[in-house]
Amino acid sequence: MEIMGQMQSWKNQDRYLHWDDIRRRPAPTGFTHKDWWLGIKLARQGQYRQISLKDKKGGPFQLGQPDSLAELLHKIDCGLGAVLGLPDAIGHPSVRDRYVINTLIQESITSSQLEGAATTRAVAKEMLRSGRPPRDKGERMILNNYLTMQHIRDLRDDDLTPALVFELHRRITTDTLDKPDAAGRLRQASEDVRVEDGIEGTVFHRPPLAEEPPGRLEVMCDFANGKTPNFFIHPVVRAITLHFWLAYDHPFVDGNGRTARALFYWAMLRQKYDLFEFISISDILLRAPVRYAMAFLHTETDDNDLTYFILHQAQVIRDAVDALRDYLARKKKELRETAEALHGLKRLNHRQQALISHALREPHTVYLISAHQQSHGVTHQTARDDLFDLVGLGLLSANKEGRRYNFRAPADLGGRISNLGPKAPSAGRSD
Repeated sequence: MEIMGQMQSWKNQDRYLHWDDIRRRPAPTGFTHKDWWLGIKLARQGQYRQISLKDKKGGPFQLGQPDSLAELLHKIDCGLGAVLGLPDAIGHPSVRDRYVINTLIQESITSSQLEGAATTRAVAKEMLRSGRPPRDKGERMILNNYLTMQHIRDLRDDDLTPALVFELHRRITTDTLDKPDAAGRLRQASEDVRVEDGIEGTVFHRPPLAEEPPGRLEVMCDFANGKTPNFFIHPVVRAITLHFWLAYDHPFVDGNGRTARALFYWAMLRQKYDLFEFISISDILLRAPVRYAMAFLHTETDDNDLTYFILHQAQVIRDAVDALRDYLARKKKELRETAEALHGLKRLNHRQQALISHALREPHTVYLISAHQQSHGVTHQTARDDLFDLVGLGLLSANKEGRRYNFRAPADLGGRISNLGPKAPSAGRSD
């Protein structure tokens, strides 16, 4: 009865800590840690709602509804609303695409690094922007992620089906698996798949038996498409749960984490969170991979309570939204400074202005036609005209190495901009 009398107070103070954290903190005066935990668990159980995801023994996973989660979801929605005021230039479709491409590159790199890709960001960005073929498995993982994330943008209005899950997995894992034939198919009974510590070999998770995933995928797709459950789930919670679901079932030999994060993006875009084209969650996850892993473990070791994972991911999303807001604030400032620096060059197109603005910040950069084409999603001829127009204005120099042109900004670029009049760039070169 004394515990029951304290339940409401403990519920109000509940930070949704796991028993592993509770037992290390001072218990309330007059109560043991087990007393305290019992009161917390009784309060939480009154809020649980079950979904169709089942564990290996057939037990249901369930969602809690703590005030801390409601607050995080509110902040995510408000934060995304606050960044709707995109800078005017970013609102232009082709410029918007450039910023989306930057985000896709960032997400592709960090998601692959979470799964062990050792390629540095600088090398990976050079590969994606220049369009050169990948040199090793790590670069191939990143390229696959990038192409898959681009494809997901076109799938936002499609229902999720097992066939689509297989397609996404095949796109993500092609030429990266020890078993090439495992791309785009379920793992087999002979394939011992588990999640373990790569150093000590400690097994953290054994997924359901290989015979189960076909039926489980159907149930997952029904959830992803909003057919279940028969009560409202916040769209962000649904996307996070889908992420957990595929990672828990681990239906593939490898590439489950990358596929799970790809499905999360699909779910967010499908549910009209269009600004997620600008957001990279893997960049946040990579900063604290242990917390990411613990969120999975806490859910599995406490009555299949998905709230642990949902809270962790909601905080990651909140951090990513804050990063987007800060990014857009910087871009607004950069666009203003660029407009001032290029005051006499107003008739340069937005792609040329972006390149010159970058050259002012990074004066030793070498620019390529293929990289300019990739960054802005234009044809090779358009990219070529852009760069040779800038050469004609004296803002870039061009040197031919083999069959490729290298473009560089002169050391006195700022002075040349100041001295250049407002005349329009030339019509381009045909050679």
